[in-house]
Amino acid sequence: MTSLLLPDADGGTRRYTLQPARAWARPSAPLASRHAYAAAHVIPEATADNTPGAPARLDWDATLAYRHELWSYGLGVADAMDTAQRGMGLDWAATQQLIKRSGAEAASVVSTGNVATAGKSVRDLVACGAGTDQLDLDSLPAGAAGLQAVLEAYREQIAVVSEAGPKVILMASRALARVARGPEDYLLVYSALLQEVSEPVILHWLGTMFDPALAGYWGSDDVSVATETFLSLIHEHADKVDGVKVSLLDAAHEVALRAQLPAGVGLYTGDDFNYPELIDGDGTHHSDALLGIFAAIYPAASVALQKYDAGESAEARAILDSTRELGKHIFSAPTFYYKTGIAFMSWLNGKQAGFQMVGGLHSGRSVVHLARTFELADQAGLLRDPAFAALRMSDFLRINGVGA
Repeated sequence: MTSLLLPDADGGTRRYTLQPARAWARPSAPLASRHAYAAAHVIPEATADNTPGAPARLDWDATLAYRHELWSYGLGVADAMDTAQRGMGLDWAATQQLIKRSGAEAASVVSTGNVATAGKSVRDLVACGAGTDQLDLDSLPAGAAGLQAVLEAYREQIAVVSEAGPKVILMASRALARVARGPEDYLLVYSALLQEVSEPVILHWLGTMFDPALAGYWGSDDVSVATETFLSLIHEHADKVDGVKVSLLDAAHEVALRAQLPAGVGLYTGDDFNYPELIDGDGTHHSDALLGIFAAIYPAASVALQKYDAGESAEARAILDSTRELGKHIFSAPTFYYKTGIAFMSWLNGKQAGFQMVGGLHSGRSVVHLARTFELADQAGLLRDPAFAALRMSDFLRINGVGA
């Protein structure tokens, strides 16, 4: 059995023995009972200037191969989202390329076909974020001029996504949070956009634990008041809303919200702590998924969804529960650094050559935190080749002074 020394928070080390590899079967038919998008990360060129503020240079072969890996397990891909470091290293120039390339790759999968994606459209395979991050917040005008700038920025990005073919996800906007004076300004902007789109979109509500700049979204710091505004928008434009993606890490709020949605509007959970019970459902409603953690646990997530399709709900729930501690750890505070854990698992599993992230975000977690990520990933059966992962983990620890 493979073993290695892992560091403890008190400065000591302990020997950890890895489990045998676990096999996770790819689906033999498209997933049907739950709709799921894994929010994928991006992989930079290892030799790029991956420092804060530097333009993003992506390793396109590795980045797109990761998306093909997710599709092979029957999952859709949520791209150009916060998991892909929107607002934390991925600039608009690189984002446009990501959207276009992901759309083209999804189209190639549709045209060639495989058992996991048979009958799926490009919109089923990939949904991309449209936001306003091309705006300079420091030069954003106030009042009506600011709202118009936000509208035009959204329109530009919606056009890029729509032309590339993916489903549009209307991302929460830091610019709108800055210039909006109350709920009526949110309704003005979103209503205008929903009237203009040609296909239903996903509305994205991201909490402050993921992005502190989004405080007071929908016009209030009171979540119950904000929810009333959110629901009024959805009910008025239900024909233009495919679903809502809510990332507030509040399971009770999500359960109450999904019961109030109009028929035909789904709820894609963004709760990376409570996803097992939310996807499992309460007997009347269940949540679909648009989750960053699915980019890390995708083999297990796929098998769980296959179990739901087979009517084996208890087995499905048990699989999702087995990944919960890993999800809670990767998304622990400060939550917006969860992307570091996802990239670290990608590196451990050989999906990228180096443990690098655009914007220097690979330094966002401590050595001890990442060692615990390694341990929990192994316990969840999510290290593809435990010996290979242990070798990389040993190298990482050695160059960071552990056991030297």
